[in-house]
Amino acid sequence: MLGEAIKRDPRYGPALASAAFHHHVLDVVGWTGEPEANRLEGLDLARRALMVAGDDPVVLGQVARVFGYFGEDLAAAMSLIDRALELNPSFALGWQWSGWLRLWAGQPDIGIGHFETSMRLNPLQGRADHYLAIGMGHFFAGRFEDAAASLLLSLQEGPAWVPTHRFLASCYAHLGRFDEARETVARLRTLTTEVVPSATHWRNPDHRELYLSGLRLAAGDATPARPSAAPGPSLSMGNKTLN
Repeated sequence: MLGEAIKRDPRYGPALASAAFHHHVLDVVGWTGEPEANRLEGLDLARRALMVAGDDPVVLGQVARVFGYFGEDLAAAMSLIDRALELNPSFALGWQWSGWLRLWAGQPDIGIGHFETSMRLNPLQGRADHYLAIGMGHFFAGRFEDAAASLLLSLQEGPAWVPTHRFLASCYAHLGRFDEARETVARLRTLTTEVVPSATHWRNPDHRELYLSGLRLAAGDATPARPSAAPGPSLSMGNKTLN
């Protein structure tokens, strides 16, 4: 339907931005057989939308999220979302999208704050995305118990959302709850064939590896480290320490 709208008016910013946004969603859940072609199409649509965006905060916000996710300059993407929020400070979705950009930039607590602002501005909106993102923020800050609690709340509202299952599985693995991690991966496999994604949109390499290492453990692609007889050097993960 968006394609038909764009055919009728190739310079209609809302349709271009929404189409770009949905290419991003296809990548998030692993529902595209050609991820690079999907990425390039999403970026092309986003650039076309930006050329005609004007002062439309929704278009600017969607373009910012697509640019941020698909690997464009993250600082530029955050400038776009900041502009959208300057145009409409009460833009609840804009605060939500801004929260994602902050998480991808490696700023989990700022991201959590933006999602909380979004929920405060629109208390009637669905919370699955917000609880997911807040759970991710706690995860990257090393607060794994808080992360698991928030991710489970997200699954109550969105039980088929792939990223939530991925992060919950990784979280359980880092907590040493391997039976629950494997059960979560089993459910994940019913939703997508891509259990361990590339995750390149997480720009902080330590955050990305924390996420993927837990997911690999949960999926059985790695072996949990066994405690040695003598204590070894510790690895700090946020406010958690693994020996």
